[in-house]
Amino acid sequence: MSATAPYAGPSPIRRPVAAAALLAALLSLVFGLLLAGAGPASAHAALTGSDPQDGAVVDTAPKEVTLSFSEAIAVGDDSIRVLDPSGKRADTEAEPRDLSEGGTVRYGVALHSGLPDGTYTVAWQAISADSHPISGAFTFSIGAPSETTVALSSQEAGGGPVGVVYDIARYAAYGGFVLLVGGSAFVLICWRGGASALPMQRLVVRGWLTLTAATLVMLLLRNPYTGSGKFADAFDLAGLQSVLDTKPGAALVSRLLLLGAAALFIAVLFGTYARREDEQERKDLTFGLAVGGGVVAAGIAATWAMSEHASTGIQASIAMPVDVAHLLAVAAWLGGLASLLVALYRTPDIGSAAVRRFSAVAFASVVVLAATGIYQSWRQVGSWSALTGTRYGQLLIIKVALIAVLLAVAWFSRRWTGRLTDASAASSGAEAASSGAEVVFSEAEEADAATAPDEASDDVAPERAAQLARQRAVLTATKKKRIRDADPERSGLRRSVLAEAAVAVVLLAVTTMLTSTEPGRTEEEAAGGATAATAPAAGGPVNLSMPFDTGGRNGKGTVRIDIDPGRTGSNDLHVWIDGSDGEPMDVPELKVALTLESKDIGPLPVVPDRLAEGHWTASGVQIPMAGDWKIDVTVRTSDIDQVTIDKNAKIG
Repeated sequence: MSATAPYAGPSPIRRPVAAAALLAALLSLVFGLLLAGAGPASAHAALTGSDPQDGAVVDTAPKEVTLSFSEAIAVGDDSIRVLDPSGKRADTEAEPRDLSEGGTVRYGVALHSGLPDGTYTVAWQAISADSHPISGAFTFSIGAPSETTVALSSQEAGGGPVGVVYDIARYAAYGGFVLLVGGSAFVLICWRGGASALPMQRLVVRGWLTLTAATLVMLLLRNPYTGSGKFADAFDLAGLQSVLDTKPGAALVSRLLLLGAAALFIAVLFGTYARREDEQERKDLTFGLAVGGGVVAAGIAATWAMSEHASTGIQASIAMPVDVAHLLAVAAWLGGLASLLVALYRTPDIGSAAVRRFSAVAFASVVVLAATGIYQSWRQVGSWSALTGTRYGQLLIIKVALIAVLLAVAWFSRRWTGRLTDASAASSGAEAASSGAEVVFSEAEEADAATAPDEASDDVAPERAAQLARQRAVLTATKKKRIRDADPERSGLRRSVLAEAAVAVVLLAVTTMLTSTEPGRTEEEAAGGATAATAPAAGGPVNLSMPFDTGGRNGKGTVRIDIDPGRTGSNDLHVWIDGSDGEPMDVPELKVALTLESKDIGPLPVVPDRLAEGHWTASGVQIPMAGDWKIDVTVRTSDIDQVTIDKNAKIG
């Protein structure tokens, strides 16, 4: 609700202006500080390089294929697969070797010896240090590119139906955490009488049930989510054991254990604490529950911090406790908001003092959220381009905008809070409305009693008593509802809090999406490290003319070369040889080779076929990467006279 200090009475019209100025200052601070410079920060791991490179053509088969990543990853037996043109495994199918040294994260797999020429596909899948599955594929060629029958699944790691269910469980887990922690804090800090209110009990218990069920689903689906993508593997004991050995698996198990302690906390809060009447004993119990519940809540929040974005990148030892504080502030604010909404709509007993106490709690929560949010954004974004040009940055903008809307709605709630009257005062306004119904009901009771026979049988009296009890219960509920609705300030507050809750639901969904989105800084780093071979570059036909002299008889002439269309991918090569007299000249042998020295690619041999006198051609010449290529041409004019000439040309 209101993210401001408790209401202190009416104020001049300057109050909206001051609130708007405070909001503008907060937004400026967020966007200014989050873009301050910082060292590299990682979250989702990204492939930063490979040997052979993507699209490279090598002369001889390498002994192994290595992949480099931006951060530590977890790998399994089939994390890196190398497939030959027919789709068969070209690697030894052993677990990838950890070749990391210093700050470089690199893994490699050995290849079979004697691999034939052709195009090979490298498919990889791993789990980044922040628990999210990642995958990708690229190709390289031995000798020369060839056709390949390899067809990889277009489904990304963590996708498919299993991914959908897993993501739903993630959203439910955050929602359950907010209701459990926020609802409990609302009862202990703002409205202790809520411990005996059935709607409040249901809210907190449902939060606990939702979080527990979601955690169990995530634990069971973790293996297929990061691996096969099949629901049947959820009950694979070997797979479950492997999950328990990972950081995310340990975090989920720890959360379940802490939820057991949370169940005991709930039992005491809505049992012993609700029945305790002695004020001093209740005060002591409040302190004990606050300390114990705070420890459990912080522990549950830490299960997210230890396995997601906060646990990787720079300053992880600072980022993790900051993330815990951020989650607790979110729960106190949004969970308290949900509790207030339930109390206003379902109970007539909550008073203005409790609402004002929540106003103070909400204000403190927003302060913590602003401080921790700025720090987290600084780690994960770091530049204007990442803020506006990446999905993470765009979601962050939406989140800040939603917070601004929530604060604006909260300002209206604060106004209603200042006018709020307690239920006892409001009851006088509703007494007249309900007294008529009571009189009618009393007269009906008297009439029934008068017409009933004095010697009513034992069988009839209990039934009549039960009927009267039900009627009294309905009348009491109607009276309470009229009392609750008779206060216009309370009705206005309910409407504004309902609007806050609607915005809060969207805000919580966006926040959950951020936790599973690759941070902007990492996305930009990965994009900056991508090679040009990942997409064909635009170019134009290449035309070269090179004079030659083999030193023998009739050994002088000119070689003319056309490469069309002159870009990465497949090209047509035409070679014309003219003698010293300008006429077409035949030679016994002609060879061409292409080398990209800046990337250590090549020489890539090309053997053109004779098409006509003095004219040779080759189709399907593969240019794997754009760059400044050196074109070598070997011309032999006799058994002993030959020469190799070269010239550089920009291709692609």
